[in-house]
Amino acid sequence: MPLFGSTFSPKKTPPRKCASFSNLQLLDRSTREIELGLEYGTPTMNLAGQSLKFENGQWVADSGSFTGDRREMQRLRKRNQQLEEENNLLRLKVDVLLDMLSETTAASRLMEKELEELKSHSRRRKK
Repeated sequence: MPLFGSTFSPKKTPPRKCASFSNLQLLDRSTREIELGLEYGTPTMNLAGQSLKFENGQWVADSGSFTGDRREMQRLRKRNQQLEEENNLLRLKVDVLLDMLSETTAASRLMEKELEELKSHSRRRKK
């Protein structure tokens, strides 16, 4: 028994057995990919009858899946453009109205101030 600590020495692990000698190891790479399913292809999914593929980091619609819906999408895009233009026009009108309101408010306050000055001036004359 040692004085300054224990002498723990784990057992050495036995050497590993050789790799499997299955028939798949003997096949070339392309055949193994086919057999083991390593070639996945492009991911695809089907949502609401529309088929999408994942290409270059983005989901893209399959070419044949939007036959009847293209007209609907074009109509919706056109409507969206019209609504955006109308929204911009309304924002412009609101800005003009706010400018007119601030100008009118400033003018009325200036008139009120002048009126108060005239009243105070006329009171001084009466005294």
